[in-house]
Amino acid sequence: METIRNWLLPLLLAAGQGVLLWPGVYPDGTPGPLALAAVVCALAVETAALGWRRTAPVRSLAGTLAAGVLGGFAWPDGYVGLGPLIALYSVAVRCPVPVTVRALAAVVGVDWVGAAVTEGLRPPLLSTMALSLGTYVLCAGLGEARRQWLAGRLTAARRLAGAEQARLLAGDQERRRLARELHDVSAHHLTSVVVTVDAALRLRDDRPGLSAEALAFAERTGTETLTALQRLVGLLRDTGRPDHRPMSGRIEELVAGFGRLGRPVTARIPDDLAGPAAEAVHGIVREALTNALRYAPGAAARVDVRRVDGLLELTVENAPPRGPAQGAGGLGAGRGVAGMRERAASVGGELTAGPTPEGGWRVRATLPDAAAARRPEETGWRRDVLREQRFADPALMLAAMLLPVASVLAVTEDWAGAARRAVLPELLLVCGLLVVHALPLLWRRRAPWAVFGAVLVTAWAGPVAVVAVPLPSHVAQFLVAGLLVETLAGYAVAAYGPGAGHTWPAPVVATLGAAGAVTAVACADGMVAGERAGPTDAVLLSFLLSVVLAPVFTAVWGAGLLVRRRRVRALAYDDFAFASSMWQADRAAEAERQRLADTLREAVLTHTRALVGAARRGELAQVADTARAALAAMREMLRGLADGGAGGPLAPSPSAADLDALCRALCSAGREVRLRGLPEAARGLPPSTQVSVYRIVEAALGAGDPGPARVTLRRRRGTLRITVTGVRLAVAGPVAERLRVQVAAGEGRIVCEPAGRLRVSLPAGAPGAPVQEVSPSPYA
Repeated sequence: METIRNWLLPLLLAAGQGVLLWPGVYPDGTPGPLALAAVVCALAVETAALGWRRTAPVRSLAGTLAAGVLGGFAWPDGYVGLGPLIALYSVAVRCPVPVTVRALAAVVGVDWVGAAVTEGLRPPLLSTMALSLGTYVLCAGLGEARRQWLAGRLTAARRLAGAEQARLLAGDQERRRLARELHDVSAHHLTSVVVTVDAALRLRDDRPGLSAEALAFAERTGTETLTALQRLVGLLRDTGRPDHRPMSGRIEELVAGFGRLGRPVTARIPDDLAGPAAEAVHGIVREALTNALRYAPGAAARVDVRRVDGLLELTVENAPPRGPAQGAGGLGAGRGVAGMRERAASVGGELTAGPTPEGGWRVRATLPDAAAARRPEETGWRRDVLREQRFADPALMLAAMLLPVASVLAVTEDWAGAARRAVLPELLLVCGLLVVHALPLLWRRRAPWAVFGAVLVTAWAGPVAVVAVPLPSHVAQFLVAGLLVETLAGYAVAAYGPGAGHTWPAPVVATLGAAGAVTAVACADGMVAGERAGPTDAVLLSFLLSVVLAPVFTAVWGAGLLVRRRRVRALAYDDFAFASSMWQADRAAEAERQRLADTLREAVLTHTRALVGAARRGELAQVADTARAALAAMREMLRGLADGGAGGPLAPSPSAADLDALCRALCSAGREVRLRGLPEAARGLPPSTQVSVYRIVEAALGAGDPGPARVTLRRRRGTLRITVTGVRLAVAGPVAERLRVQVAAGEGRIVCEPAGRLRVSLPAGAPGAPVQEVSPSPYA
């Protein structure tokens, strides 16, 4: 199908030009043998060049220009040469504005030079140049409008692909988020109870008063645990969106709570932390201080949060433990550092943890600051988009100016020199009126009704000039060329206005206004077609013009409504699909929250209530056993979340090494797939890149192509290059958009070639280098 689209139009143009070469068809006869050979060669070059206009538009334009020059010189009167127009349109559709502007300048320059050579420096050259410029500018403007529409559709497709990806991962992400929350609650509250009560049991004989303090602490902390768990159960019924209120006070309260446990903790925290990054800071600080409580009892700790270059830099450091950690065995869920890394990564940050030279432990995190200024590259991108969006309307306005002026110049070039010089000031005035008449089209999308009114008002400047100057009738007749502007303004009202119910007066008003303006111009000097005209003649002329113009304006208005309807439908479909994906993602996350809330009530809250009751009865050993049972139930819940709960186990993340199994499975299903570059190219890749490689190749091979395919992996200078051939269905449409989203998430680049080849570049370490990961924390 793509081949037919590429070659059908060039072949039809070649066939049409070939008909003119048939003897007896063209009135002036066919060219001579040498010229005929040149024309045939030009047709072949133009056809071949237009066949590649979608894949290489700039080269296609260069080929059509060469063919146009050859054919124009070989057969000036008979060679049509529409190739440059079509190629320029393709350049405008597929290339950015600067490239389009340079291509437009090149095409116009070549056409003007050719006209100057063939026609000479005579008055007809001016009209030819104006007509050429207006036609090419109009063609480029239409192509740019098409490019804007395709860019909008591409953005919508990427947005929808991202929403669909979020829907697929919503359940897993919610389970992981809830696992972090549960881990934080268990660590912060229940672990403190076990550590304190175990210390009281060991020192019961030496420090009898410590038991009472431990019981009081257990009762107070157990009550806080109940409150925290009940609060979590309540939050599980909410949407789970991050809290954007300032969290500095909550973080300071958290640090002070650890200080009340007898640990010296110093903190330096900005007073305006807010947003998801602040939530991550709160969770990381809580986890890091809890680990220090477990494994470095009595050691001083420091919490430091700073803003540096638009980032939040968090440091939590504790001194070496004063003695061996007691009572900590078996309390952790084994996810301490991993959970902190996930929390940092969830907001786009990074976290490292490891021992200090003095024997302590340090956790460092770098998180994006929500209050940071907008990135310069984002601002530049928006500026580029706005600049490109402003090209189509000026191009259309310029074409609407030049084409009527070109018609004036084309008609007057047959006048005698003296006659033309006698009315030269009037001709310049008419051209100026036509330019002013078309100028409002520059704002046709932003204010279509205002532009429509301005066009109708400026149309009456012609009758005023006819009376005031006065303009001769044979000069004033050129003002009729301004009807093109009324047509474009009526289209703009329909296409960019509020709809048919509010814009239906536009064709009526345009018909009456244009007919009245033309009648006023024709009858201003009291003469029509060389005969004296009265009021009855003016009314009759206005009626006849209305009959002729009404179908034209109505058809243009209807075309604008059809375009508007298509655009609105496409946008409505995008919004519905996006909202549907987000709704399904919310439902999946809500199902996980409800399931966890039910389990949390049954398993953990019961043990926590028993803990509080035992503390009030003074049963210290029972408090320790109940706290450990609550922690065991919490760990069981965390294990269930890691296994996927009711939704089944969470499958391990695939890696690049699994591509061999994927290709073998496809081969066993009957499709020939060859894989090259493993395992050398994938050795030592970071885990995130491993997953990206597999998902990209899996999506490309799973697009639905039945033919053979080949996957090649190459590693060079810290970049992994993936080439997949034989995947025509993966280089366009939804699959291509999903691939672009995946590659963009991995900070890579992707090129989709229409021939069915996919090229992807992803950042990677040096070949064979080990993966640089922080050693696992003994606190986890």
